[in-house]
Amino acid sequence: MTDRQRTPRLTLVICSLLGLLLCGLPLPRALDVLRPDLLLLVVIWFALMMPRTGGLVYAWIAGLSLDAFRGIVLGQNALAFVMVAYLVHRFHLRIRMFPLLHQSLVVMSLLWVYQFTLFWIDGVTGHPLTDWARWLPALTGALLWPVFTGLLGRITARG
Repeated sequence: MTDRQRTPRLTLVICSLLGLLLCGLPLPRALDVLRPDLLLLVVIWFALMMPRTGGLVYAWIAGLSLDAFRGIVLGQNALAFVMVAYLVHRFHLRIRMFPLLHQSLVVMSLLWVYQFTLFWIDGVTGHPLTDWARWLPALTGALLWPVFTGLLGRITARG
């Protein structure tokens, strides 16, 4: 494996671990409701910008690690991450053409797909959470997307 192939994978692993750690960072209830799904944003970014590096297997492993990290139903986030990553892979060339504002709207809809999948799985497993605050991370993730894209773009350009 050459250095050009190793660098994006190393960046992917480091960004994923950082996203996973930030998902578990304790916050007050008022801020915890607004916490964006940072690991999912990392998965979306790598599936969008580096589709061969950040594929469906990567999304599944990231979701499974988040399930184990949070101690919830095993496979819940893995399924939702793979669904979102599939949609990104399917339309990644079209999404990359959009201006950053439109990309943010697409990311918000992808985050809603993720939240709806979790909502459905929670209902099936008997853990329904019908609070309207459940949908706020999709909005904060979309608002964070332009900053997130610029930051990850700079990190991968240096690598």
